Amino acid sequence: MLFNSIDFAIFLPIIFVLYWFVTNKNLKLQNTLIVLSSYIFYGWWDWRFLSLIIFSTIVDYLIGISLSKQENQNKRKILLWTSILVNLGFLGFFKYYNFFLDNFITAFSFFGTEINANSLNIILPVGISFYTFQTLSYTIDVYKRKLEPTYDFIAFSAFVSFFPQLVAGPIERATNLLPQFYKKRHFDYSKAVDGMRQILWGLFKKIVIADNCAHYANIIFNNSSEYSGSTLVLGAIFFTFQIYGDFSGYSDIAIGTSRLFGFNLKQNFAFPYFSRDIAEFWRRWHMSLSTWFRDYLYIPLGGSRVGTWNKIRNVFIIFLVSGFWHGANWTFIIWGV
Repeated sequence: MLFNSIDFAIFLPIIFVLYWFVTNKNLKLQNTLIVLSSYIFYGWWDWRFLSLIIFSTIVDYLIGISLSKQENQNKRKILLWTSILVNLGFLGFFKYYNFFLDNFITAFSFFGTEINANSLNIILPVGISFYTFQTLSYTIDVYKRKLEPTYDFIAFSAFVSFFPQLVAGPIERATNLLPQFYKKRHFDYSKAVDGMRQILWGLFKKIVIADNCAHYANIIFNNSSEYSGSTLVLGAIFFTFQIYGDFSGYSDIAIGTSRLFGFNLKQNFAFPYFSRDIAEFWRRWHMSLSTWFRDYLYIPLGGSRVGTWNKIRNVFIIFLVSGFWHGANWTFIIWGV
């Protein structure tokens, strides 16, 4: 279900009315409604992939409880790696299986060895990269004892599947979003108005800016041999505004929708095109992803507290992984490098 679709325009008011006028007296019912509505929202595209998000939810919920009861450090590491391997295993299979298989066959063909292997007709589940990182943040923080595990399965399911940011972020941390499901929410008119403003601004970015820029960028790049260099530069400028309007617009709609239901999500874009340099741009663009990589990969590798060459290595790994995360294609990997 897309934010800029008629389906969502009908879906959102119905859930809003049920949330504030039917289930508002019972926190458990409100959270249950969020879970059910999130599953409807996600399953609208393909209901079969609901099994993946439900399985990941159950695995990380149980591992979180087990980590709290386990004092043996080796066993705690086993539990943590179980969560990491299960979540990244699903992500790797659905997103990267055919990429690795095709390149494996190509590599052997280059050396004169033919391998007969068939690619699978695998459909990439929408949002799997986002909710995978979200659930991983929970188990890693519980492992590091930065967060107490939850015994409320409904609240945890709502955290994993929260529909406003399920498909394309922002990637929320368990330390920020999960505790909000424990607290009674009260309707705040001013907060709802702010949410609606941000939704409308996000729709403007998406429909007016991104979609129109995409139209002209596609015309230019799909017929690049027919245009001059200056026209290709213009196409790049159109694409620059397209990708920002598309992605930041979605984030604005997600944050605004969350406010309608009494939740606060973190800012994901901070006017990145006004940055003074590349480093500042990176800190302002898709901030929920860049800070995730910083806290859960860069710092554990040693961050900037190691020698110069190790610091360069850590930065290189971060950007390489970031490119790989964005898509199973050599263009993304080269971009990351």
